[in-house]
Amino acid sequence: MISVFLADDHDIVREGIRSLLENEPWIKIVGEARNGKDLLSKLSMPLPDVVLMDMNMPVMNGLECTRVLKKEFPSVKILMLSMHDYETYLIDMLEAGADGYILKNSSKDELLFAIKRVADNNKYIGTEFTMNMLAKYKASEGFSDSRQKPNVELSDREMDVLQLIADGLTNIEIAQKLFTSVRTIETRRKKLLEKTGTTNTATLIRFAVNTGLIK
Repeated sequence: MISVFLADDHDIVREGIRSLLENEPWIKIVGEARNGKDLLSKLSMPLPDVVLMDMNMPVMNGLECTRVLKKEFPSVKILMLSMHDYETYLIDMLEAGADGYILKNSSKDELLFAIKRVADNNKYIGTEFTMNMLAKYKASEGFSDSRQKPNVELSDREMDVLQLIADGLTNIEIAQKLFTSVRTIETRRKKLLEKTGTTNTATLIRFAVNTGLIK
């Protein structure tokens, strides 16, 4: 059983989150608050396992409350809810000691997963936030593709073999899939190692991924 304390200044949002969580047999809602100050005044022993808290609240916001909570009750896990995918918010929250950051438009399944994740002493950053952050980074002027540029020329058949090697197939399986002999596949595999300057399957796949030859 994971005990959860909710903190959000919007009653309808808080009630909605409670209704999502209270039917889960492994979650127990142990308290609610409208802001950070209200939360701190209502905390009592035993402490909740996870505080699910809105980032933007009046009187005392999530950032300020996180700093106080982590200083006075370091064992309490804090999962921050936010409407914003701002990188600065994430950095500030992590520096303050938050254990997770998830957007309010996330699915119920992801919210439940995030609660479990932080309760088990892990960090969690919402998938949509992460994807948005990567998209912004890639679109920025300072983005540059750090992958090595391939300086080898592979035939179409060698590319087929390379992809199947990366998929984890054995020489026999590759031969069957490409309707050729095992000896031919062994020869192509050896040629791939020579062309890429690698020594084994692991380094071959790493080279192929780093150079963008395969995904």
